[in-house]
Order: sequence, then C-alpha cells, then structure tokens
Amino acid sequence: MRKNSLFKLALAVILLFSACESIVDDLNTDPNNPTDAPITLVLTGTQVANIVVQEGHSIRVVNMWSGYYNGADRQYLDYSLYNVNAGNFNTSWGNVYQGVVSQTSLITERAEETGERLIAGIAKVVKAQAVGTATELWGDVPFSEAINFEITNPAFDSQMSTLYPGLISLLDEAIADLQSGQGATPGSADINYGGDRDSWIAAAYTLKARYLMDMKDYAGAYTAAQQGISSAAGDLVSPHGTTNDGNLNLTYDFIVQSRSGDMDAGVGEDGAGDHVYAADLLDPSQAEYRGNAKTDESARFNYVYLDNGADSYTGRLEPNYLSTADGSDFNGIISRDKDFRTASYAENLLTLAEAGFRTQGFDTGLTHLNEFRAYMSTGGYIDPTYTAAFPFVYEAYEAADFNDGGMANPGGMSADDALLMEIIEERYLTFIGTHLGFNDLRRLQNESIKLPMDVLLTRGSEFPQRIIYGQDELNSNTNAPSPVPGVFDRMEIYQ
Repeated sequence: MRKNSLFKLALAVILLFSACESIVDDLNTDPNNPTDAPITLVLTGTQVANIVVQEGHSIRVVNMWSGYYNGADRQYLDYSLYNVNAGNFNTSWGNVYQGVVSQTSLITERAEETGERLIAGIAKVVKAQAVGTATELWGDVPFSEAINFEITNPAFDSQMSTLYPGLISLLDEAIADLQSGQGATPGSADINYGGDRDSWIAAAYTLKARYLMDMKDYAGAYTAAQQGISSAAGDLVSPHGTTNDGNLNLTYDFIVQSRSGDMDAGVGEDGAGDHVYAADLLDPSQAEYRGNAKTDESARFNYVYLDNGADSYTGRLEPNYLSTADGSDFNGIISRDKDFRTASYAENLLTLAEAGFRTQGFDTGLTHLNEFRAYMSTGGYIDPTYTAAFPFVYEAYEAADFNDGGMANPGGMSADDALLMEIIEERYLTFIGTHLGFNDLRRLQNESIKLPMDVLLTRGSEFPQRIIYGQDELNSNTNAPSPVPGVFDRMEIYQ
C-alpha cells in the first residue's frame, strides 16, 4: 500500500485529528469541509476519522483498564484509576458522530442516487465499525435516528433491541452492496483496501462475527466468521507513515511525541506488581508466564513491551515504540509507522476457535486454535525484526495436552474448561492495544471460565464497565440518558 501518497489525499482532514485529536469548531461551515468534496475524498476523510475512533484517546483509556497499559502521570494516572468525567470524552464522541456517522450518511445518500454501490458498501462497513465501537464503549448510543438530519435530539437506542440488530442489518446491506458488482472502485482514495471489494466483504463478516460474539450468539458468530478475513493480507488496518503531525501511529505519537511519560506498562496487580497483567503472561521471567514446552512467548513479549531502563520515559516497562524509522534495529507494536489492526485474521481465527468450541465442541475449538498457532508459528503479527532476534514457538496442541496435568492444564480443570481458558487467554493477549480485550473481559465477567479480573484492578473491587458520555452531548441532547451511567454501571449487552 502506498502510504505516503494515500495520506496526501486526506491531509486536510487528518490535521483535524492529530495530537489530542481535537475537532475544529463549526466543522460543518469549514470551507475545507470534506462534505463539499468529491465523494471519494469524503470517503478518505471518513476513514481517517475512523482511525481516531479505533485508535485514539478512548482506546488508550480502556487499554489501561484491561491490564495492557498503565497510567503513569498527569491525567492518565487518574484515568488508569477510573477517575474520568464526561468532559474527557467530548472529542471521542465527536470523532464518531461528526467524523464518521454524518459523513458516511452523506456518502451512502449520494452513492445510492448514482448507483455507486461499491462506495456505499464501504461507507456502511466504516459506519458499522465506528458505531459498533461506540456502543461497546458507551452503551446505548444514537443510531436509528442519528442518520436523520431533521432530528436534532436523536434517541439513544437500546443495545439489544435496536443497536446490535441494526448493526448486523447494516453490515448485511453493506455485503449486498459489495457483492452487487455495481459501481466504480474508489481506488487509492480508499486508504484501507484500495477499493478491493472482496477484502471489504471479508472484513464485514469479521465485524458481524464480533458483534454476534458481544450478543453471545455464538452459532451466528461462527457462521459469520467462516466468511471473514481469511489471511493476514486481508487485515483491516489503519495505515500509518513517518510524517510528524500527519500520519504517525497514534499511540506512538502520544507516548513519544505528545505526552511522553504519561503512560507505561510497569504496574500491575492492584498497583503492587512489576508489570501489567498482559506483560506478566508474556514475560518468561514472571511467575504468571504462560509458556510451556510448545509455547515460547519471548519474541511476542519483546515486540509488545519495551524495557528500556534508564532510557525509558518513566523508568518502567513501556509499550514498545522502537522504530527503524528512528534508527532502531527493531519495530515495536507501536512504532512510528506501524499500521494498526482494527479487524484481523487473528481475531477471526480466535472467534472461530471460541464460537466453534461453544457450538461445535472440543475438536472444532482445538482445530481453530491450532490454525491460529500455525499462523503464529510463522511469526504471525509479530514484526520480523523481533522474530529474527528472539525465540518464538507455537506448536500445535493435542487433545491430551488439555487433560488434567497436561501442559495446557496445570490447574486441575476439565479438558473442556482448559481449552476454553486457553482460547480466552489467547484472545486477551492478541487484542493488546485494541478495545477488543475490554469487550471480552465484560462479556465473560459472569462466566465460570474467565480471566482473573481482580488482578487487573488498579483500585477498589469493581471492574470498570464503560466510558462516560461526552459532556457536550449530555448538554445538547434532551434524549441523553438521565441519570447518566457511571463507569461501574453495566451496559445491557454485557450483563
């Protein structure tokens, strides 16, 4: 993908979302507003806005709550302790509704008038991803009335009765549009897939499976994932480059360029551990290390986390920002120009593994887990600079490995429970940096087989359930929830 030329198309738009991702006031009257541009450039601007939805401030916050990162200083220290307020998420809310929902609605309206079903389908997938992320983070959000420009106070739709069925329906519409063969390709204006309809169809099915997993419709999720992303080449990524104040990986920009020292990965287990929990699971030197005779996590640990000693920003373990573009020999998970995976082959395989186990049985779950391990045994999503320098082993498991006392079951579980726990733990680690681990933690919180959520807590005894609605929306929309749900109030989908 030609990253440098692609981002030139969206430069005016991406400047709106750089650094702290602030939004220009009176966006709809800006003479450079992408709604006045050709439909392909509106699409580019919308995709750039969605990058911030999937990768920006709110995602960093829930990564701290999920045991992936840690707040080390200033506001982020408070955020990691669950001290957030409505003003903290105004920009995040605006990114979804001003940046994506309003623009995709205009795209689909124009595209459907002119028979451009390919572009309409792409826009619908982008909208479904942005609104899906919004409801996973906030709970009830506007959807059915948000696309009606005549309604100034859109209703906050119920997740189970309206939102999730609406997202599934929107993705089905998108798939039909994409499969129709109608409409010209947007080409390089589509910064995700270059207009490749088959890639968008697969991504739509992976997102559909994601939302069905949220609903615990595991049979539906398994069916959808079978048509989802089928190789790492088909990953839906936010493309990044090396231009300061332009197209950098957003977490790199935050940790290295904008707010160095505010976030690290050096505190875990109620603030008393050496690492966040995910790092403990991956670090061969830790008691919680998950490795065994068939699993060596050394390369993945070093790819994801950086122990830079006195040269670190906080003096503790940090998300790995090393970058060959900065003269390093390595590219970490948040290097300067590292693309950010927002829906992936890895996610799809692990959805097949969990949903397949739950609906088809042990053998199906194990088969798909081993498909994931086969992918990782070639390096998987780990950057080659780390697989060349550190050992990594992901041999196929056998059913006997999950028997009581087997290498994948040292804790005396049943074989079924041990396999499910392995899949859940693998999903947790694979989703580092995204909000998907936060989804799983809440989805499974009432289950008997789940991660030990108490070790993820940074204070108190309650696990956080949501971010707070933006204050601007609370002030302006008479249909906003009242009383406003707090951080620890469960949302309908994750009861």
